[in-house]
Amino acid sequence: MKLAEALQERADLNRRIAEIGERVRNNCLVQEGEKPDEDPKELIRELDGCIDRLASLMAGINKTNNATVVDGRTLTELIAEKDALTVKLAAYKSFVGEAGQKTSRARFSEIRIVGTVEVAELQKRIDTMSKRLRLLDNTLQSANWTTEYIEQ
Repeated sequence: MKLAEALQERADLNRRIAEIGERVRNNCLVQEGEKPDEDPKELIRELDGCIDRLASLMAGINKTNNATVVDGRTLTELIAEKDALTVKLAAYKSFVGEAGQKTSRARFSEIRIVGTVEVAELQKRIDTMSKRLRLLDNTLQSANWTTEYIEQ
């Protein structure tokens, strides 16, 4: 199995776990004398099986990411860079959006609001970071589809 397939299975399991959890909640209480639509004990067994498989997949994915080297760096390192860059990009976009706001005055006696950062320069940095993020994502996606998953 390719790493990308393991990642897809992990995503599916996460969705399934959430769904089963909701089904357990929907069936854990009933009016006295009534039966639940689904057996909560059976749902819990299914939930436990999904969580066990998820734990195994996560360990294998982490093992694979640590063992796979692309351009001299492990996938784990590339993922960490991507995650950090995503956070940095969101922060920059947030304050550039705020700094780019234009305020108007009704009269000249009102307080004038002025920017304290160079929006154009920061926007160039955002563009550079966005390109780096795209390239990192492309590298990771390519590696995910060419790397064999290391089973736990």
